Amino acid sequence: MKHYDALETRSPQEREAALMAALPAQIANAQKNSAAFADILQGVDASSVNSRAALARLPVTRKYELLARQQAQRATDPFGGFATIGWKGLLRSSGARRVYQSPGPIYEPEGAATDYWRAARAMAAAGFEAGDLVHNCFSYHLTPGAWIMESGAHALGCTVIPGGVGNTEQQLAAVADLRPVGYAGTPSFLKILIEKAAEAGQKLSITKALVSGEACPPSLRDWFTAQGVAAYQCYATADVGLIAYETSAREGLVLDEGVIVEIVRPGTGDPVPEGEVGELVVTSLNPDYPLIRFGTGDLSAILPGQCPTGRTGQRIKGWMGRADQTTKVRGMFVHPGQVAEIVKRFPEVSKARLVVSGEMANDQMALHVETANTADEALKTRMADAVRDVTKLRGHVLLVAVGSLANDGKVIEDARSYQ
Repeated sequence: MKHYDALETRSPQEREAALMAALPAQIANAQKNSAAFADILQGVDASSVNSRAALARLPVTRKYELLARQQAQRATDPFGGFATIGWKGLLRSSGARRVYQSPGPIYEPEGAATDYWRAARAMAAAGFEAGDLVHNCFSYHLTPGAWIMESGAHALGCTVIPGGVGNTEQQLAAVADLRPVGYAGTPSFLKILIEKAAEAGQKLSITKALVSGEACPPSLRDWFTAQGVAAYQCYATADVGLIAYETSAREGLVLDEGVIVEIVRPGTGDPVPEGEVGELVVTSLNPDYPLIRFGTGDLSAILPGQCPTGRTGQRIKGWMGRADQTTKVRGMFVHPGQVAEIVKRFPEVSKARLVVSGEMANDQMALHVETANTADEALKTRMADAVRDVTKLRGHVLLVAVGSLANDGKVIEDARSYQ
């Protein structure tokens, strides 16, 4: 059985020793070269942070804190003091090859390292190999998704079609002409491509896929298999890069070799017992963007045992929801604050609740709105426009009587089926 490198099959003891040996140097790097972590980790003796117990005593940094620091320092440092690289005019005047914008907006750097986000490991596990032609359908516009996959594909020796998102007919024409064997993108867009091709009497050449950006439940994975496509998932973020990836064993996701992952009780930094569901917190060993105990907001759990493929790294059960009410719709995060922003635009609205429903990669988004006049079609139209303006996603608006929505504190309800 092929593995990407020898790191995947080293003993768990050897891996843990290597990670804990690298940790003090990364803490010291963050304290010295990242103004944000110089503040967050003030007074911490880096040399003493050489175990998981010591790491667990450090504070968890969450995305809203990262965003707040970036906003406060936007004029002088768009990275909020978290990055150790930049360009002329910033505190760190070199080292950044690209800069990306994620929803928030939050800005992330890309350094000069080959396969900067370490995606090649996930692609290799999904069956990609040198010489493959890969159709990359993540967005190339501002966000790093497409570049994460492209850099991994190039590291493996693959050729990439920069398909991006949308333009389905044009993409299908390119696939028909060029006949790629691989796909990288969201599972929902792969499903669209397969269905549109079938409508046109076209059989896609794609036989392997690495999907990410949204949930790919077993029912959808099986549907892909029935269409002749072996689809594997990976879990990656714009901030950290690859965190975990699926293998041919189809048993959870194996953790990447370049991160230290903890599962903590939501709202705290306290690790939970193995197997218990909690928030996934990750420490990156990337020297350019040294995120220490970064709270992803995603729920998961450690899966006991080792992968039958011979990979000895820890496994997680996969994505199991959000620790907060933030959710991902068609590859885009939607935050409770965005719902509040929409409501503020309409004084006639007293309360709102965003409900995300659907299954098989068919996300439906509806904003349920309490208002005195439930027959106000003009209000529905204006609010639908506001939903698209704020979230960059299309959604329906339902007007309901005042007092109709549940009094449970929920602003966003994820009612999707993940069967």
